Amino acid sequence: MNYQIATIPGDGIGREVVPAAQAVLEKAGRRWGFELEWRTFDWSCERYAGQGSMMPADGIEQLAESDAIFLGAVGYPGVPDHVSLWGLLIPIRRSFRQRVNHRPIRLFPGIEAPLRKTDEPIDFVVVRENNEGEYSEIGGRIFRGTEDEMAVQESVFTRRGVQGVMRYAYELATQRDGRVVSATKSNGIVHTMPFWDEVFAELAADYPNVATAQYHIDALAALFVQAPQSLDVVVSSNLFGDILSDLGAAVVGSIGIAPSANLNPEREYPSMFEPVHGSAPDIVGMQIANPIGQIGSGALMLEHLGEVEAAHAIVEAIASMLADGGPRTPDLGGQASTQEVTDALVSAL
Repeated sequence: MNYQIATIPGDGIGREVVPAAQAVLEKAGRRWGFELEWRTFDWSCERYAGQGSMMPADGIEQLAESDAIFLGAVGYPGVPDHVSLWGLLIPIRRSFRQRVNHRPIRLFPGIEAPLRKTDEPIDFVVVRENNEGEYSEIGGRIFRGTEDEMAVQESVFTRRGVQGVMRYAYELATQRDGRVVSATKSNGIVHTMPFWDEVFAELAADYPNVATAQYHIDALAALFVQAPQSLDVVVSSNLFGDILSDLGAAVVGSIGIAPSANLNPEREYPSMFEPVHGSAPDIVGMQIANPIGQIGSGALMLEHLGEVEAAHAIVEAIASMLADGGPRTPDLGGQASTQEVTDALVSAL
């Protein structure tokens, strides 16, 4: 089986960890009998700095025929973050209706989590609404530069969007431990969050075997720190999920090991897979970037493509390497290089 993969290494350490992940994924392909055909695009903040755009005008059309999109990291000195987000990531997520962001949070054996208070396993998933919510384009600013300056940003919650991400979360819970927690703030946000709560309660009737709970976002953030082992599936709005998933990654040791998937659940369009970390310009060229987040994102990509056995083998190779005291990069307290970690995982497969 051959898969066409649109590859966007991006900026900074993205250009270091994407080739590392490709080596691991290609090893899996040789073992499990599939081939990944990479088509590389130079779209990035660095491109923006030189040409004035993150990607060409027909960029979406160029990606459309791919089976999946494999993204590194974007970010470049002098280019504001909102430029990269709205010039590349959000157009891809919205054009291809990648309305679910799936972010696994797992504490691997061998990693000493900074806040660890329990010997119970920490293994949950943050399911984030990915196309609307607080990240809308509706709003603006007036009277710029004066004492009367005003900025307005509108949140957008549609029944289709909220139902879609919540149904995904409920379905995921049926494949896991059968528990879903909803992140809300309906005591202070009086329109969108009560609507979110209502839809969550409506869908619960369709999943009588799934246990449900809801927490205000501030209380849930505290639960992430105090009892992350109690969580299974967490469903949240765009902004809340963005924050909670990064918090979760920090709780289990490093944002460098956190993968994510931007999913079009209906599979009408390609989905996109990327690590949670940024381009880390401060360590570019030092060859110490942790490739595990990118490799884990590749495992999510293989799972989405149907290569489930290979995907699970990659995740277990990561777990075994860390549990056995294998090489680890400085963010995990080690001294290994990106290449040494990559070689260890290729060997483990």
